[in-house]
Amino acid sequence: MGGWRNAVQEAAGSKPLFLTIYATVIVGIVVSSFYVFSAIYSPSASTTQSVSTSWLSSPSLSQNGVSLSSGQSINISQPSGIASQPGSNNLRPIWEAPPRTSKMPPLKFFSLTKELVEERAKDNVIIVTFGNFAFMDFILTWVKHLTDLGVSNLLVGAMDTKLLKALYWKGIPAFDMGSHMSTIDVGWGSPTFHKMGREKVLLINAILPFGYELLMCDTDMVWLKNPLPYLARYPDADVLTSSDQVVPTVVDDRLADWKQVGAAYNIGIFHWRPTEPAIKLAKEWKDMLLADDKIWDQNGFNELVRRQSGPAVDDDSGLFYAFDGNLKLGILPESIFCSGHTYFVQAMYEQLRLEPYALHTTFQYAGTEGKRHRLREAMVFYDPPEYYDAPGGFLSFKPSIPKSLLLEGENNLESHFSLINYQMKQIRSALAIASLLNRTLVMPPLWCRLDRLWFPHPGVLVGSMTRQPFLCPLDHVFEVNVMLKDLPVEEFGPAINIREYSFLNNPLLPQQVNEYQWYKFKLFLFYDLLRETLVWNVVSGKGVVA
Repeated sequence: MGGWRNAVQEAAGSKPLFLTIYATVIVGIVVSSFYVFSAIYSPSASTTQSVSTSWLSSPSLSQNGVSLSSGQSINISQPSGIASQPGSNNLRPIWEAPPRTSKMPPLKFFSLTKELVEERAKDNVIIVTFGNFAFMDFILTWVKHLTDLGVSNLLVGAMDTKLLKALYWKGIPAFDMGSHMSTIDVGWGSPTFHKMGREKVLLINAILPFGYELLMCDTDMVWLKNPLPYLARYPDADVLTSSDQVVPTVVDDRLADWKQVGAAYNIGIFHWRPTEPAIKLAKEWKDMLLADDKIWDQNGFNELVRRQSGPAVDDDSGLFYAFDGNLKLGILPESIFCSGHTYFVQAMYEQLRLEPYALHTTFQYAGTEGKRHRLREAMVFYDPPEYYDAPGGFLSFKPSIPKSLLLEGENNLESHFSLINYQMKQIRSALAIASLLNRTLVMPPLWCRLDRLWFPHPGVLVGSMTRQPFLCPLDHVFEVNVMLKDLPVEEFGPAINIREYSFLNNPLLPQQVNEYQWYKFKLFLFYDLLRETLVWNVVSGKGVVA
């Protein structure tokens, strides 16, 4: 009710015209609320159970999963997932936390050793990611996807002791990287970001001499399918790497056609075998980066391996010689080891009727918040229970878009912005209503006719499989990182929380919320009066311009 009182008080200080408008709209909303807002749901009115403690901050997890407020659970533990306390032979299932009465071992027990890797490896393969505490939720998501796939031969490198402790008490096998990294998000392109990249190279150089195959991953990717059988198809490869290729080079699940891959090789997902050429490459890469702190790790890798490309190793495998002809290299197919473009924009795997193995949140424009939002849009990010139980409830609406804006005319700047602006006006009104009612707005799906990129382009990339129009990520239109940022209330007004467009379809949505969404969550945006006038005066007295 505080939102209503604030609106009335604000209206009282406005012009008489706005006073009339506010009174009319508020009465209209009250009278028609059961018809128009039939799907607005308030958790406090529908559930008597309290929200369970966030599994991002709780000291431990039940072996049987994390209880949700609806009685459902996230099935965390896997029969094949084994976690270990470094330096011991007492292996526990991953996600089974140590006893609460136990004491965490000293840091020296978390050193990266050959014995630790040996404990974790399976079929001579170890899967590794690393990060700082700012990426804790990404790391939990990364681990959960692997354990759901029955994959347990994993390790997480902790760049700060806060993350190391958190992972230990979650039952996740981790080691101390000794990086003394900040626990906050460092931001893409920052000096600390580049330092993290060098840590990856140091880590590769540390593990390869142990004699195990290494699947190295960034934390902003998830595994959708067990990759180990695919990687085993290419036993002669020294290195298999993903790429930023956006034009398909093959239409099946073979390795990419290396002759057609003109984009950078992406080091967010790549597989190393402990061969002499791979170890030599890793050392030369490390030496290059340590000698010049201005070189980006990925650019350095590309410079080295591309010094000589070809010929093909054989007629069938798709492997080719690289790194002065000394290394057998393979490029993972862009359609199923997906970048943020081939997955979210092109849906290349879908058009080629293939099953994706991996999703990496590249090609996006809103920093870490944008990466997280994209994974949420794909319903592959694991949030704590409270994310699905907003205090004020949720508000959703079904947008109305004329077919002419979607399909008619050429796909150019004019038609694209006409389509975008039409949708933004509806979203603007919905944000205003959500603010009035203290609701969390479930964003609608957005449609674009042109792509968004950081360099000049003809609308869609030539040769890509981008359809027009296409369902575009939220960060193609809105600055998601700004929308989710804590801003001064005095200047910007109260925050309006949002959720991804797929929120109501997420299997993790508690049952009591899901039941209400079957009322269809229809919101008929009120008249041009509400859309054009109310919004201007409601949101903090500042106005919203589409």
